[in-house]
Amino acid sequence: MAEHETFYHALEFREDLCMGCSHCMMKCPTGAIRVIDGKARLNPDRCIDCGECFQTCPYGAISVKQDDFEKIYNYKYRIALMPSVFSAQFPDKVTYSQIYKALITVGFTQVYETENTVDSLVKPYNEYIGNHEDKPVISSFCPAIVRLIQVRFPTLVDNIMLIKPPMDVTAMLIKKKYEDEGIPFSDVGIFYVTPCAAKIAGIKSSVVDDNSLISGVINMNFLYNKVYRVIKQNAYLPELADANDVDFEKMSKRSLHWSLTTGEVRVVNSAKKMAIDQVHNVIEFLEKVENGDIEDIDFLELRACYQSCAGGVLCAGNKFLTTDRARRRASNILGDTLQREDMEKYSQYLEDNCLIDGKIEPRSIVKLDDDMAEAMKKMKRINEINNILPQVDCGICGTPSCQAFAEDIVQKKADIKRCIFVQKILQQNDKLELSEATEIMKQTWGVGKLDKNLVRELKDELETED
Repeated sequence: MAEHETFYHALEFREDLCMGCSHCMMKCPTGAIRVIDGKARLNPDRCIDCGECFQTCPYGAISVKQDDFEKIYNYKYRIALMPSVFSAQFPDKVTYSQIYKALITVGFTQVYETENTVDSLVKPYNEYIGNHEDKPVISSFCPAIVRLIQVRFPTLVDNIMLIKPPMDVTAMLIKKKYEDEGIPFSDVGIFYVTPCAAKIAGIKSSVVDDNSLISGVINMNFLYNKVYRVIKQNAYLPELADANDVDFEKMSKRSLHWSLTTGEVRVVNSAKKMAIDQVHNVIEFLEKVENGDIEDIDFLELRACYQSCAGGVLCAGNKFLTTDRARRRASNILGDTLQREDMEKYSQYLEDNCLIDGKIEPRSIVKLDDDMAEAMKKMKRINEINNILPQVDCGICGTPSCQAFAEDIVQKKADIKRCIFVQKILQQNDKLELSEATEIMKQTWGVGKLDKNLVRELKDELETED
């Protein structure tokens, strides 16, 4: 397993734009965000890069780190590794040939759709599920789900399927094909076009492998706009302008379904299988699995985004229209599989090398103490504090829940006086001055929100209205 002190994170918080509104804090599924001094702060050990905060921020204060597009020119052979949902975001009037020509025009020398190796994974998938003792087997396709299990459901890490996702398998195919043609792989740059932040984080710091074959990651929204501009302006390279026969490599029906919800369960032979998307739905279900309430399921396809990759936070198109276009493309293909010459040649090689060589380890998000006895004492104290808190999860203390606040108190990251209910009780018993309570609130929400002039203006405005 690759060792990292912390996860790499693609999500970046802009303090200069943050208004400390707490929307992101309350939406985060792992409680990774706190509000301190009026700004959102990220706990990197809790964050799984699901992008919920990015989607909910009303001020654009959360951005996604990505590689500079100019990086592609460091390579002689520049490969766009493109999920099939990319093309499904364009209006129906745009042809696959136009998209391909535009991708070549903007700088790539070849295009591979990420899922074109899916057919080589069907046999390994079913063999793994049939032979693995820990059930249900959980797909490793979505890196946000893998990290979610590591930090929030550590008892289920052994259930994660140790098979590489199509992104990595197709990168293997590209490397093998170029090397067989006598081209050094150092001349080949493979750039994944990502629909989400989690894939960026998964590539930059894999939980199992430091030797990714992918050279860089490109924001799908950015590339969509770049490509669509070429198509609208009909500004293709001169040698491509009149070409009508260029297109993506042919894909099988199940390949095109793969990145959509139920894409994986379609190829699993067992009848005891289930597909769940959207991270909060996944958490609710995994809690039942962990508690032993869910039994008799062999395989779980879990995706952090609603509508899976079609609903990724970096997708430019509407998730429902994208899903519909992708499914219609698949419906035009007869039969589940397509026989392609390259896949017939390399299928066995891909099957033999698709297993993840390593072990996915749990990562505790609440490490109370290295000493077990002391950790147990702190856990007891957390429960005691939590029991005396109001259990309204209002977030006024700058943490998303009373449970999280109790944990922060025991870890000396917060003072119990930050709770507005505790403050009122202390004030009623003459144990806390109003001035001290105000200073405590300023430490959480910043000076601006408690500015006397703003309060006076608000009071005057309300009196005027009356």
